[in-house]
Amino acid sequence: MKYSIRYLTEYRYDSPVYDQHNALRVRPAVTANQSLDAFEVRVDPAARLHSYTDYFGTEVIEFNLIEGHERLSIEARARVTNEKPPDPAGGGWEQLATPAYREAAGEFLLPAGEQPTGPAVDELAAAVRRDTPAETLQALTEAIPARFEYKKGATYVGSTVEDLLGGGAGVCQDFVHLGLILLRTHGIAARYVSGYLFAASEAGGDSAEVETHAWLEALLPASGDEAALWTGADPTNRGLAGEQHVKIGHGRFYSDVPPIKGVFRGTARAELDATVQMTRLENGAGGS
Repeated sequence: MKYSIRYLTEYRYDSPVYDQHNALRVRPAVTANQSLDAFEVRVDPAARLHSYTDYFGTEVIEFNLIEGHERLSIEARARVTNEKPPDPAGGGWEQLATPAYREAAGEFLLPAGEQPTGPAVDELAAAVRRDTPAETLQALTEAIPARFEYKKGATYVGSTVEDLLGGGAGVCQDFVHLGLILLRTHGIAARYVSGYLFAASEAGGDSAEVETHAWLEALLPASGDEAALWTGADPTNRGLAGEQHVKIGHGRFYSDVPPIKGVFRGTARAELDATVQMTRLENGAGGS
């Protein structure tokens, strides 16, 4: 499946700001089943862009605006091609203890920040465990949205899993953070994924306004001599990640892959407008 994506963020300040520095993570990743066919970023006021790859392999685009300004516009356009991900690996629990698996898992086995403890988490972890890690991953994607309401405004970007457990509602970021805890509790390496999800409107069509989305990837052990396989799963939408998921990057949790992060000098208050337009293209279709 091919997609054209237009990401637009605009800041308006009520007085001039200076010495602004921003770091963007908006470039779609290149993976085994996702290719990047075109990509460009434009900022206004104009600035020189510098890019590098961060520790987790996500491309970061940085720029500075020294002079005073009362408006900032950031536009990124991309075309990607996604193929159906491979089926999850079907190895057993015993393979999680092998040196090869633990080496591949790395820091994604470590606790996901300040993790809540207590009966609620223990009960959820026990409830999702199945005969294999792959079956456990699938059960998790069904159990979290069954127990918690998806509700915009119930949490904010700095909310914790404790807030989700206490309030009973949250958004994709919260569902993923809880999923990471549950998987790592069982010794399954898991990482936070940031990207876009194509979901056509009720009226149908091939274009939709979407938001940045979060899901997770679990490192599932394979049988025999095969390598473990990172498999995407979306606990907000009750299933595995597919062709409609466009990945930007991954990390231990949200703070490793925010779409935009910046600072400036000044006392201005900012108004923010952000939109993402995704268009599903016919195979071989053109421009972004």
